[in-house]
Amino acid sequence: MTSEHLTGQRPSDDQQPEWPDAGRLREVTGRLAAAPPLVFPAECEALRARLAAVARGEALLLQGGDCAETFASATEESVGGKLRTLLQMAVVLAHGASLPVVKVGRMAGQFAKPRSRPFEERDGVRLPSYRGDAVNEPGFSARERTPDPARMLRMYETSSTTLNLVRALTAGGFADLARVHEWNRAFVAGASDGRRYERLAGEIQRALAFLRACGGDSRATATAEFHVSHEALLLDYERPLTRTDPETGRTYGTSGHLLWVGERTRRPDGPHIDYAAGVRNPVAVKLGPGVAADTVLRYVDRLDPDREPGRLTFVVRMGAERVRERLAPLVEKVGAEGALVCWVCDPMHGNTFVAPSGHKTRHFDAIADEVRGFMEVHRSLGTHPGGVHLELTGGDVTECLGGSAGVDVDTLPRRYETACDPRLNHSQALDLAFLIAEWYRSV
Repeated sequence: MTSEHLTGQRPSDDQQPEWPDAGRLREVTGRLAAAPPLVFPAECEALRARLAAVARGEALLLQGGDCAETFASATEESVGGKLRTLLQMAVVLAHGASLPVVKVGRMAGQFAKPRSRPFEERDGVRLPSYRGDAVNEPGFSARERTPDPARMLRMYETSSTTLNLVRALTAGGFADLARVHEWNRAFVAGASDGRRYERLAGEIQRALAFLRACGGDSRATATAEFHVSHEALLLDYERPLTRTDPETGRTYGTSGHLLWVGERTRRPDGPHIDYAAGVRNPVAVKLGPGVAADTVLRYVDRLDPDREPGRLTFVVRMGAERVRERLAPLVEKVGAEGALVCWVCDPMHGNTFVAPSGHKTRHFDAIADEVRGFMEVHRSLGTHPGGVHLELTGGDVTECLGGSAGVDVDTLPRRYETACDPRLNHSQALDLAFLIAEWYRSV
């Protein structure tokens, strides 16, 4: 553990909170350093192997969950709803693409958020911005907005609770393939656009019947492999949970299986890229429309110097209007360097706007169009569109417009519950899964 970690002195760390009590920070990070790991090296290595298949074009990545988790949402109902949604989507994508789907949740660690401004002002009162439950509270008072390092301990405990729920559910019959398909059949029957999905749902039904008729091992379809991920934003949390495996001597971030560096903190010489370079986990970098190809190559050299498939994922968030123009040069340049990375589409962040009601939102059609543009680029280059990275929930929220849920500007405020950015609700997420499955089939 470095003196920088112990003192909290990080003059160049982007998007880090200003903790008011250095002594309290040292106490908290010391307790985190002594806590058991949340994930284990073998699990991280297993995910690297699965992502290597994605990089080679032999699998797809489905990554999704809340924009920002909250402590209050770590309930069986909430965690189970997100898991159910991802499992349902995975079945549809696997059948449509005829490829296995690697399932990764934005879960058990996504409690900190970058902000465009460090302070927020209301009626002449200026307070620190809400940076997620890991740092402070959303209420607008000095007490609630003052960063409190003790919240990182609660982040750890809540992440542990979430992981325990995920592990129990995926091993205990919740993920049974036949059960998941029955959920999908119910969705198709009730969706306003359900008729267009009936053919694919029927094909899945016949495939499951064929498997049973052939005496297929039902145990293989009764459980699911599932990993968790989050943005490695809060370095005072990530560093104490970084451990060296005594058997291999390799260093792992044990806060999550897959860790990513966001658009706001991806400076090639910055502390977040430096942290990602030092851990063995699979890592990802978010790429917005302004990224230069030379910068992307610097990430490759820094994060994947040995050119190992499964090590590095690029999550592109260009926006529907720009993805077809901006993505192709990046894919070509990276391919020319001999790097076999996972290319994944985040169609959420580049399509955000503010509705007349003042709510941040996204339109389902723009989200779908960015995914389609992403796939068109890869099809034109003969490369593999590796998957999608989505902000979604298992509930019937009204945060994104459109889709079979019929959310419009009038119903938007009805169940706008996100702690930060708008998420696809359950039916919108399944709408998107069926559309993507159709597009993969055409590719």
